[in-house]
Amino acid sequence: MLKQRTIKQVVRTTGVGVHSGTKVELTLRPAAPGAGITFRRVDYDPIVSIPSAADVVGETRMATVLIKDGARVSTVEHLMSACAGLGIDNLVVDVTAEEIPIMDGSAASFVYLLQQAGVEEQDAPKKFIRVLKEVEIRQGTGAGEKWARLSPYEGFKLDFFIEFNHPAVDGTMQRASVDFGDVSYVHDVARARTFGFMQDVETLRGLGLARGGSLENAIVMDEYRILNADGLRYEDEFVRHKILDAIGDLYIVGHPLLASYTAHKSGHALNNELLRKLLAQPDAYEMVEFDSLGDAPPSYVRQMTREWAQT
Repeated sequence: MLKQRTIKQVVRTTGVGVHSGTKVELTLRPAAPGAGITFRRVDYDPIVSIPSAADVVGETRMATVLIKDGARVSTVEHLMSACAGLGIDNLVVDVTAEEIPIMDGSAASFVYLLQQAGVEEQDAPKKFIRVLKEVEIRQGTGAGEKWARLSPYEGFKLDFFIEFNHPAVDGTMQRASVDFGDVSYVHDVARARTFGFMQDVETLRGLGLARGGSLENAIVMDEYRILNADGLRYEDEFVRHKILDAIGDLYIVGHPLLASYTAHKSGHALNNELLRKLLAQPDAYEMVEFDSLGDAPPSYVRQMTREWAQT
């Protein structure tokens, strides 16, 4: 059967929260079959455990935030994206502060951590959510309209369009499509960094956000250009990072999706609303597992073989 996966051994790192500016220690631990991905605030006494689930997302301003019993874990999307990209089903994530460290602003550091820990197949079938009919969320009208959609697809692909009306962004490709039957998460998505604008920094910091942001962990732009000396990692890095975020936001549901995701100027809030709308319609999806690799979607098998062959 196509089996669930966790990591082989404990791995640790330290970093800073991009919004809080707080130093945080992050520890990844193996988890039992069926446990899913659980975040633990180990700086609490007693420790507070927060499962990744669509209805546990309590805030989506600038990041995806899980909230339970008054405890928060913020900016989980990049780590969740890396787990999705490498097919990790079960994991315990210990943090010593309220925010997952931003590292270099992408998912690459989390991919490296997971690869260092190694993958462990477990004696339990991997469960997928197969989308059976189209589900869509729309917000705003005219030029301000945003939307996100899930459609049936026997694999996982994403198509994203952004629009920021900024010279540095407009000078790059603003639409990207990724089908993981054909491309590598590690090479084609994971290194895309978050981005921000200098003119927004003072406002954000006044709101208690972006206190840990810097040229070391984000693409930063003034009114006209990119300030990072090394430029972009991908020619379409801006929209590619939005795809990275969407992968993480969607994996909050707790299982890989068999679906096509299409979005126009979507973000964390709309992505979470889309998941909640899907789960609220029992006829829009089904839970599936596969008795053999031959029965599984070929694109998923290729993806997992490709990603772990690179470790």
